[in-house]
Amino acid sequence: MNQPNNPLHGITLEAMLRDLVIHIGWEKMAEKVSINCFKHEPSIKSSLAFLRKTPWARQKVEILYQFNLKKITKASENKSNLE
Repeated sequence: MNQPNNPLHGITLEAMLRDLVIHIGWEKMAEKVSINCFKHEPSIKSSLAFLRKTPWARQKVEILYQFNLKKITKASENKSNLE
């Protein structure tokens, strides 16, 4: 199924989390999405487990990712240009 208008198409939840951690960090993520797995001993593994079971929290993380998508894309392009 092709979804040209969906900016999240083909991006896994794990990839979103990793990009967000790199670009804004756990502290900022916890400010924007107030969930314990971002506040107390945050990890990708615990966050994935929680977000996969909690649709409202996953939706907030997806919105946060979309909000930061330009910054993430630009950083990725700059990294590619350096290699």
